[in-house]
Amino acid sequence: MSTAVLEVDNLSRAFGGVQAVNGVTFALTPGEIVGLIGPNGAGKTTLVNLVTGVVSPSSGTVRFGGRDVTRQLPWQAARNGLARTFQVVQPFPEMTVLDNVAAGALFAGQAASRADAEAQARDHLSFVGLAYEAHRPASALPLPGRKRLELAKSLAMKPKVLLLDEVNAGLNTGEVEHALTLMRAIADRGITILIIEHLMKVVLTLSQRILVLHRGKLVSEGEPKAVIQDPVVIEAYLGRKFAERQNKLANA
Repeated sequence: MSTAVLEVDNLSRAFGGVQAVNGVTFALTPGEIVGLIGPNGAGKTTLVNLVTGVVSPSSGTVRFGGRDVTRQLPWQAARNGLARTFQVVQPFPEMTVLDNVAAGALFAGQAASRADAEAQARDHLSFVGLAYEAHRPASALPLPGRKRLELAKSLAMKPKVLLLDEVNAGLNTGEVEHALTLMRAIADRGITILIIEHLMKVVLTLSQRILVLHRGKLVSEGEPKAVIQDPVVIEAYLGRKFAERQNKLANA
């Protein structure tokens, strides 16, 4: 019997003559942190959209908790415990920070009441370091704050699997370190994380496994050290200078 919480089998999606995702198969286990990397246009965000019901696949299946959820809608995915963040953060701008998170708790996290949703929201805001911003309009937050709010909104949905799309984009070094700490703490709660990421330092320090997409296909999968030495990955994404630098660091 499979121990996987999420299973993707031969998933494909074409847009006209473009094969955005092509026969991708992988599985995630509880509490695992998996990096998803690849060049721009490789199909990473499309893959997340397929898994969460934003886009329907041309073929293939998605199983979540042992159930076939291939044709689920986004709100069903959220209520089932499959949450995601977006590369371009999209809070409800006129609502307060607290209400943004409470909405997730109420409509996807199945909070018992508005008061319960607000109490949960305060806990999530405290966890991500935004408790002091609770009553500000979401539109007033700078980018790092909006990134944390996006994470708090997703946690309010009580996810079993959290799909993070470029959560560190636009952050400085200190903010990235804080985000890494948060992600490790989330995984310690037993929540599985799949993270799309271009910062290789983040991928290599955070991920237990890495998946590599190129032109819609899964071209490599495995432990970080093995993946970054894969000739296919070097050619398609990393470049030889990066691989040589990593080898020097590893052998120093």
